[in-house]
Amino acid sequence: MRTRKTGEGAEAQIFETGMFGTRVIAKIRQPKAYRIAALDRELRRGRTRKEARAMLRARNSGVNVPALLALGEYSIYMEKVGGRLLKDTKPGTQTYAKIGGELAKMHRADIAHGDFTPANILLDNGNVCVIDFGLAEITKSVEEKALDLLLMKRAAGREEFGALLGSYSKEYAGSKQVLDRLAEIERRGRYQTRTLA
Repeated sequence: MRTRKTGEGAEAQIFETGMFGTRVIAKIRQPKAYRIAALDRELRRGRTRKEARAMLRARNSGVNVPALLALGEYSIYMEKVGGRLLKDTKPGTQTYAKIGGELAKMHRADIAHGDFTPANILLDNGNVCVIDFGLAEITKSVEEKALDLLLMKRAAGREEFGALLGSYSKEYAGSKQVLDRLAEIERRGRYQTRTLA
């Protein structure tokens, strides 16, 4: 099966390739020439393992994420999921309610995604799939969880974000603490903006 490059981020290149006769996605962390070679290898190895752990924990907690198929030293091979990125669609409040449910499952499992934006959510026939756990942390940090909400709030419309919050609050017992922190972060942001102006 032919391998083709489908994307590139700050740390990794994404390929569509074949494994066991089926199409899969490979995320391969590339070496950085500006780093000391031994440090670079350790960073790439550690970040690859951390991402794989977060994906596996999320999937085992019921979050709709691509299945992890294989793990290399600097690479993750995962199931190819169909659909279009949320950022390329105009979904309604029902879709955002589903997204809130997926985020609630992640936060219940103490996973902060770290880049919870419309660029990292796939939609396929009404199903929602969360992708790219490259910045994810397994953490109890209320601040990190609040930042997940803040990123989506900045990208979504008011009604859509309201629908997301509705299902998130219903499905995550710790939501009040996270929402209180979100309000605090926004207040800090406004204060910093005013003082820097």
